[in-house]
Amino acid sequence: MVNDNKTQEVRAIENGTVIDHIPSDQLFKIIHIMQLDRAPQRITFGLNLESKRMGTKAIIKIADRYCLDKEINRIALFAPMAMVNTIKDFEVIEKRKVTVPERMEGFVRCANPKCITNNEPVRTAFDVLNHDGKISLRCRYCEKVTPQSQMELIK
Repeated sequence: MVNDNKTQEVRAIENGTVIDHIPSDQLFKIIHIMQLDRAPQRITFGLNLESKRMGTKAIIKIADRYCLDKEINRIALFAPMAMVNTIKDFEVIEKRKVTVPERMEGFVRCANPKCITNNEPVRTAFDVLNHDGKISLRCRYCEKVTPQSQMELIK
């Protein structure tokens, strides 16, 4: 690690994934979504890093693991500006901007306590609403709209 009081480097990964441009306040949700707290791979993350576009941002580097499409869709709910970079032999071979999906199932709890999904063994299903980067979910069963700030992940 180099530290000349102006530059700090985080060790590069040979193979794996780098998720960049995560809003700082969403980092730990992304870690939870990807179950990185239980992953055997080497994981490095940075929080409150400078970003010209976002003010501050977070970044995650995961050695020897690549993101599944389903994970990228989930990341998009909490970090719609994120970039997922695939690294092979220390080189970026693919840069993917996350795409906010139109629908999401079985991942987030409906905020309506009377919704059937909270009272019966029914898988949650939402239409994803994206208004200028502000993400919310509309339940397909009860029509309750849940803003991103109130989304609760299903354990």
